[in-house]
Amino acid sequence: MVMGIKLARGLSATVEVTALLLLLRMNDLPPMLRLNGLLGLVGPMIFITVMALGLAGSVGTMPLSKVLLILGGAVLIVLGTRA
Repeated sequence: MVMGIKLARGLSATVEVTALLLLLRMNDLPPMLRLNGLLGLVGPMIFITVMALGLAGSVGTMPLSKVLLILGGAVLIVLGTRA
């Protein structure tokens, strides 16, 4: 679980840095906005992946009530950031 979280965060960082390098080379606004839109999709997917891995690893060590609270908080974050 821990390695999966590290890999997901590393992938996220790699995607962000790659996007930065692409944005620095671009001079046209519409492609920049499309790239930024794609980055807006990657962030929540990484967040959900990391939360799922963390919860899966915590199910056996934490009380179910705390796991459900964390899951509920993650759901509220996703719902609260929807456009």
